[in-house]
Amino acid sequence: MSKYKEIKGFKVQTLASDTAASGLSGATWASGSALNTARSWLGGAGIQTASLAFGGEEPTVSGKTESYNGSSWTEVADLNLARYALGGSGTYTAALAYGGYVAPAPRAQTEVWNGSAWTEVNDLNTARYGLAGSSTSSTAAIAFGGDAPPGVQTVAETWNGSSWTEVGDLNTARKELGGSGTSTAALGFGGNSEPPVRANAESWNGSSWTEVADLNTARMTSGSGTQTSTLAFGGNTGSVSALTEVWNGSSWTELADLATARKNVGATGADNTSALAFGGSTGSVSGLTEEWTVPSVFTQINLGQVYYNSGSNAFKVTQQLAPAGTWSSGGDLNTARYRFGGAVNATQNAGLVFGGTGSPYGQTEEYNGTAWSEQNDLNTGRYISYGGAGTQTACVTAGGYNPAGSPQYVTVLSETYNGTSWTEGNDLNEGRVDTATFGTSTAGVLAGGGEGAGGPNTVSSVEIYDGTSWTETTNLPTVTQEMGSLGVSTAGLVFGGSVDSNPTTKNTTVEWDGTSWTAGGTYPISVRYTTAFGSLTNGIAAGGYKYPTAYSGVCNVYNGTSWSEVAELTTARLGSSGNGTGAAGFVAGGEISTGGVASTEEWTVPEANKTITVS
Repeated sequence: MSKYKEIKGFKVQTLASDTAASGLSGATWASGSALNTARSWLGGAGIQTASLAFGGEEPTVSGKTESYNGSSWTEVADLNLARYALGGSGTYTAALAYGGYVAPAPRAQTEVWNGSAWTEVNDLNTARYGLAGSSTSSTAAIAFGGDAPPGVQTVAETWNGSSWTEVGDLNTARKELGGSGTSTAALGFGGNSEPPVRANAESWNGSSWTEVADLNTARMTSGSGTQTSTLAFGGNTGSVSALTEVWNGSSWTELADLATARKNVGATGADNTSALAFGGSTGSVSGLTEEWTVPSVFTQINLGQVYYNSGSNAFKVTQQLAPAGTWSSGGDLNTARYRFGGAVNATQNAGLVFGGTGSPYGQTEEYNGTAWSEQNDLNTGRYISYGGAGTQTACVTAGGYNPAGSPQYVTVLSETYNGTSWTEGNDLNEGRVDTATFGTSTAGVLAGGGEGAGGPNTVSSVEIYDGTSWTETTNLPTVTQEMGSLGVSTAGLVFGGSVDSNPTTKNTTVEWDGTSWTAGGTYPISVRYTTAFGSLTNGIAAGGYKYPTAYSGVCNVYNGTSWSEVAELTTARLGSSGNGTGAAGFVAGGEISTGGVASTEEWTVPEANKTITVS
């Protein structure tokens, strides 16, 4: 007679620790052995368990080279030319060092490492420092960006084992950027264009560079991996950073920080599951080494899986929850208002809103996750739902309705916020109100709106911001205003809204890929003045106005394909401002039937993976 387990059964895994929803979500940095010589702005080659570190600043210029075997560093033969801010490619037994700086000028020298000594070979065509490089090969590499008189560079060069050849330039000139990949499939990200600090990422296909999704946080950074599996870590946002972001080939996700924040870090690694961060500067030079470690996991299914935790001697079952979340009360705004701006990609614990109804129309407030504090006002107060692209410390806003304007109140004004104050920048090409805005302070998208040039009307024009100026790009498929919007400059969406000549609301969604608009999932209700935040694949939309019936408290989540309804707001409202991610955000202010409100509601999603201990 057959036993039940022979008819239907499963294997029980034995693990030393509990599982995470994915390997990367549970990844952390762990201490490794320190370099023998502390330094920053050093080059690197290899993988986590077999790396080479060379050159740098001690703070004197260094030519020292050290080899890492996965547990300790050993000093080996020095570079022929001591230098810092140089590029590196290859492995710990066959490496390439190129460019860099030795006073009084950038350098073009290239050296090859054979496992025991460095040999000078043909120079770069363009001497520069602060450049990025990629490839695990010393005979096929690419070097790009950097700094050389008269300033930051777009230059890219490939190495064929004997000489360098200039190839297609980067789209955005910058230095101190991160790099990963190979000579035919590379990724460049972050950096400094003097100014601004950049979040831009570009992908190389062997002949040209294409802009892809931005880093979540603009910064000068280090990185390693492949074109589709990259880790970016540390750097400088204006202050020394510990941030870590992982790239999966289409988007960046913030994960566990470095244990010690630092800039100008040496970096090696095979992909986004294995990396080494060494040296750098915390204000003074550092010899610290940290290893990126991904825990052992199994792929989970919707109904959960069973495993035995040998570390805690417990038999456990995993449970994966359906998309859900709850709204709870947060701190009130200091000034009740509605139809105002906010930094859509700010966070629940570091939020930013500005402007709105009620004189002087320029009030700015920051949120710390508990309470709102007043900050410096906009230079020109305005209202009527003009948005904001960026974060609490780096945001751009444009357009809106200026009550003091003359002769036309609809404005083309643009201002940027640096975490302290607002600065006027280059104007929009077309003034408008009730716009959809998403992205970052150096890569923003402003779409559609109402009352464009020439008087009351709805517009379909779209403008993108590069950190300096606004440029017109592909129009929306239809003229629309009063829409909800979320996302980054290469992966965003707008939905709902209305047309000026027709007060009924819409329920269409269109997605933006950085170049063009395509149809997305239909929004469950026709609505305008909805607040949204999060990403293209995990976005939250809440509230709005369902013409001609009522204020809405309906909340929906977008998964990259379709919308589904989740918990409603406690207070139905329109024209509020929202910041955050699909897992943690808020809506603040808004209009109800009696006028503006000051209340804030916080959105929180429970953990996607829980375990149940079986006794």
